[in-house]
Amino acid sequence: MRHRLRTAIVAAATILAIPFPAAAAVPRAPQPAAAAAAVPRTSEPAAAAARHVRHADPVTPVGEQQEAELTLRYGASGRQWSAEIRRPGSSYVKVHFSALKLVPGDHLTVASPDGREVHTYYGDPTLGANTGGSGHTVHGTPGFAALSVDGDTAVVTLHAAGSRSASRLTRQGYGAVVDRYYRGFTKDEAAARAPRSFSVCGTDARRDVVCYRDSHPTEFARSNAVARQLLDGLGSCTAWRVGNTNRMLTNYHCMESAADLAASEFQFDYQCATCGGNDPRAGTKVSGAQFLKSSNLNALDYALFSVNNFAAIQQYGTLYLDPRPPVAGERIYIPGHGDVLPKRLSLFEETQGGATCKIDVVSSGVNTGYRCDTSGGNSGSPVLAASSHKVIALHHLGGCPNWGTRITEVYNEISGLIDNTPPTGGNDFSLALSPTSANVPAGQSATSTVSSAVTGGQAQQITLAASGLPAGATATFAPQVIQAGGSSTLTLATTAQTPAGTYQVTVTGTGASATRTATFALTVGGGPPQGCAGFETTKTGSLTSGASQYQPDGQYFQTTTTGAHRACLDGPAGTDYDLYLQKWNGSTWASVAQGATSGPDETLSYTGTAGYYRYRVHAYQGGGAYTLGYDAP
Repeated sequence: MRHRLRTAIVAAATILAIPFPAAAAVPRAPQPAAAAAAVPRTSEPAAAAARHVRHADPVTPVGEQQEAELTLRYGASGRQWSAEIRRPGSSYVKVHFSALKLVPGDHLTVASPDGREVHTYYGDPTLGANTGGSGHTVHGTPGFAALSVDGDTAVVTLHAAGSRSASRLTRQGYGAVVDRYYRGFTKDEAAARAPRSFSVCGTDARRDVVCYRDSHPTEFARSNAVARQLLDGLGSCTAWRVGNTNRMLTNYHCMESAADLAASEFQFDYQCATCGGNDPRAGTKVSGAQFLKSSNLNALDYALFSVNNFAAIQQYGTLYLDPRPPVAGERIYIPGHGDVLPKRLSLFEETQGGATCKIDVVSSGVNTGYRCDTSGGNSGSPVLAASSHKVIALHHLGGCPNWGTRITEVYNEISGLIDNTPPTGGNDFSLALSPTSANVPAGQSATSTVSSAVTGGQAQQITLAASGLPAGATATFAPQVIQAGGSSTLTLATTAQTPAGTYQVTVTGTGASATRTATFALTVGGGPPQGCAGFETTKTGSLTSGASQYQPDGQYFQTTTTGAHRACLDGPAGTDYDLYLQKWNGSTWASVAQGATSGPDETLSYTGTAGYYRYRVHAYQGGGAYTLGYDAP
């Protein structure tokens, strides 16, 4: 028997109507519509086989459905109208719309309060009215659900491109109707609901994947291709990219049909930035596209599928299959999202630095056995052979030993649907900077994160250096030597004698088999113009210490050509205010330039391509009124 995850629990949400200023256009990313979805399920323990009692690591219940009665209509004034859905302490909010009818050219966003995540819709995608909008899921009833927002609050905003006749549009049924939402359990609720684990073998030795960035860089790099699956807004599994094309794998008991796929979203890069820091990134979320092939739980227990907005997840790399029989005692490792937590890596059996995970049972039916720790939510995780860093099994059963379907069995069925040939060319890596520019007064410093990724073969050691510095300036890296897949912090320090001007600083990473570069634009000048006069656009605001605001007016602006951005922030005397220019990259807002000195006033400049931009003004210390002036291409 299978169990449904859907609960009948209904609780009232905090829904607040909030007026917003006029909206600008927001970024679009093409997303095909998906099919209707079914309710997710979880597995009963599978039958005993080969004298081992095995339990399917279940589709872990991570949240519940909440009823809502919220209608968001066009207002009599302004061009933007919002409502907030909030359940304190919830881990995510996923909003379901029973109806969405917008005037052509208008749009609706579902966002986190800080703008960390923004999902955009131009109409009901199930009716073909969301060309260029964000991904969505469908759940067996009329309407659709937006992609989830991490945290306990989702802000739903209707944006009008021009003046609207509110009364007429209301009579004609225009606007958005929220009939329910899904919310993730709080930490206490999740702990109380945690099922008895059949899969943690002794001491749980799993750690955040970032903990192994320096000690096991290849294992860390391979983990990037692994994503968390949220099924029907209520359950969680693990899925991962396979091969060179738009293909992903998980367990059949996590996804039995095209309907289950249509009800699923996949979150890449949901992992902590620091070891044990409990500071996961928002990552990139995509929806399911095509259900390609499957084998049920009692056979090979796999589902092969594709996703929408494939270009957004290609940056995280992929995994390849190692279609051969496992070898007794060979070292393995498992990245995944057990217990719905940010991505962890199972590399040791009991203690760090002790016995590594290995193959304990070569063959039991179609399975291979191991004592790598797993738990509910790990269903669908890849089991990788350390000798090749390719997938040798698809994890799906617990019982200590835990069990994965031998990937050679899966490969025999899907080989014609995937491209399992790694690119040739040996070991290689990429190098990137974030942000890529800064504007500082002479005597101040700028920082940027240098990120690397394995793009071919194995991870290699990279030595970092900088050139093109102006007189009196120095560059330091912390650390200066990294493994491909790791990162470093670059600090560019100027002196009072550094000449004003813009300098192209080249960061070079030198490895054993490749050399890669990235460029940082450092502008050195005096303080900002008094009052930030002379700019095309001027905005004002007021902040309390530690708070941030987004300009213009909490929204965005669009540029249609490549050109120079120039900005000036005039903050209150005696404070420390910072300024960031952010650009929409298709899934989130990324800082591309900053002014972050220790004083109240900042300037920045940046040459950027066409796209969507906004400014973040942050009161690092102290508060009060500020003026922002900026020019855009």
